[in-house]
Amino acid sequence: MASINAHFICSALKAEQFPPGNRPEIAFVGRSNVGKSSLLNKLLGRKDLAKTSSKPGKTQTINFFDVEGRWYFVDLPGYGYARVARSVKDEWSRRMLDYLRHRDSLKIVAVLLDVRHDPTENDLHMLELLEESEKPTLIIATKVDKLKRSQRDRQLKEIRGQLGLDQDGLIIPFSSETGEGVRQVWDIVRTML
Repeated sequence: MASINAHFICSALKAEQFPPGNRPEIAFVGRSNVGKSSLLNKLLGRKDLAKTSSKPGKTQTINFFDVEGRWYFVDLPGYGYARVARSVKDEWSRRMLDYLRHRDSLKIVAVLLDVRHDPTENDLHMLELLEESEKPTLIIATKVDKLKRSQRDRQLKEIRGQLGLDQDGLIIPFSSETGEGVRQVWDIVRTML
């Protein structure tokens, strides 16, 4: 995929630090190390626009990226098992929830789930919060290249059941290694915005 015109705008934790809310925003959430930054880089056709790490907890602020001068992609801190102090996790959670609940320019939230694992309690809680907040939600199953096709199909079916989705409920299989799912995510983003 060709590189998309995109650049980093800012890192923030407080609403007053966010860029003006004059463009639609697409936020990417998921547990620590699920592949949010890798997914952003793949979607934008860039290697290291969003900083990645094999160590959970690399993203510690809400990071805004200008995309084609039309949208903001927003990389949120991971929830779950990052090795940081409990007080830091609590601060991330509070700031992230404030953003998700109160940011008027937030139009879509992409919830990333690692296809190799069942959804966690935190994943389920996030999906409930987004449903209560009436935020349009896109579910993306990352790291599909790590499983054989039969394992992957079985795991996607299991995740669908655990989330209470019927057969038509959309879960996009995604790989930042192979590029699978890139076009599908872009099609949905462009359609919804």
